[in-house]
Amino acid sequence: MVRGYGAAMIAPHAIRIAALAALLATPALAHAAPQQSSRIERLVLLMRHGVRAPLNGEVPPATRTGQPWPHWEAPAEQVTPHGADALRALARADRRWFAAAGLVAPKGCPDAAAVRLWTNSSPRTIASGEAYAAGFAPGCTLAVGHRPEGQNDPIFEPLGAHPSAFDANRAIESITRYTGGAAALTKRHAAGLALLEQVLACPNGPCSPVEPSSVRATEDGHGIDFKGPIRAASGTAQVLMLQYLEGLPMAQVGWGRATPARLEALGAVHGALFDVFSRPPYMAAFQMAPTVDRITQDLTAATAPKIDMLIGHDTNVAALAAVLGVPVKAPGFATNDPSPGGGIAIALVRGADGRRAVRLWYRSQSAADMRAARDRTAWMPLRLKGCDEGAEHRCPLPRFLKRLETATAPARG
Repeated sequence: MVRGYGAAMIAPHAIRIAALAALLATPALAHAAPQQSSRIERLVLLMRHGVRAPLNGEVPPATRTGQPWPHWEAPAEQVTPHGADALRALARADRRWFAAAGLVAPKGCPDAAAVRLWTNSSPRTIASGEAYAAGFAPGCTLAVGHRPEGQNDPIFEPLGAHPSAFDANRAIESITRYTGGAAALTKRHAAGLALLEQVLACPNGPCSPVEPSSVRATEDGHGIDFKGPIRAASGTAQVLMLQYLEGLPMAQVGWGRATPARLEALGAVHGALFDVFSRPPYMAAFQMAPTVDRITQDLTAATAPKIDMLIGHDTNVAALAAVLGVPVKAPGFATNDPSPGGGIAIALVRGADGRRAVRLWYRSQSAADMRAARDRTAWMPLRLKGCDEGAEHRCPLPRFLKRLETATAPARG
């Protein structure tokens, strides 16, 4: 198991119409306002934690560089002060979007029953939830729920609970079918791996550790052991992006060799990790089954909150995208490389005909806005193949729930 690195309603009041118009009139938020032909009743958003310092071992010890790595002030693996600032900015932008959709008031303390924040039990996700709450409702007591620190939460790390139904051999078969094999995965990312070598610029390369590509079941049968160039380079590529998002001087971001365009390209190498751990159908089913149960409850239970924010890891966002069959792409990030703070929003909407349906977005700050901690977001509509009705790309609720059930069936015995 690998932990991630890490309304559209026709407004009844003039004030809401004005709020929507104001959002639509702002070029930076052109995608941030919901459409107006259906009413958003509830929304669940699964997002990654904020910008953090590198994980211990994220850059493999054998990785060689031409110059020393920059020093990080924040403790390893934890959300940085700048990362917390960016999350507060993200939350302010979300509050405007949710208010325009009619889910919460624009200002003041929201009803505790209307907004729920739930994070994984790791320090960086808890800190992310606290920063988000502070930005969303300044001066209010907005509870951030989570299990005791370090205790497994299956919503975010289901394989850590060692589900008895998980069959590592079936997982390997699914990974092989999806990727074509570890060697084929490495070959597809040859350009990105070569670009990483240019940025590392060690004398007499190769700079990243070299070992054969392989994907095997762990000895205990509970997980997957992935080795090779992608496994070695994925974390290094992510650390370079984190340098940029943290706001380090560009001369320190990849030693001045990692431009924003190069970082976006390198993001594909980081995202390739999820082609093993999150996207193959069998892996996605097990990574998402408990989360799907939570989402289903959010969309159907009478007591569910209007907004349910789930704050976890990139592996979670990648697995949900796989279950839904949609790509995720934020400005400045590679396709299918989940951004810090980025997440998939699933809204329950009611159309003019009274029917309930679901709308989807990928919501994220751009890489540049995250670096500057600006309170701007992009909401990119997502289309479900085979369930994409009208200009709002709605999927009828029963069909949506059936898709979730079918996609996670392998994890349910």
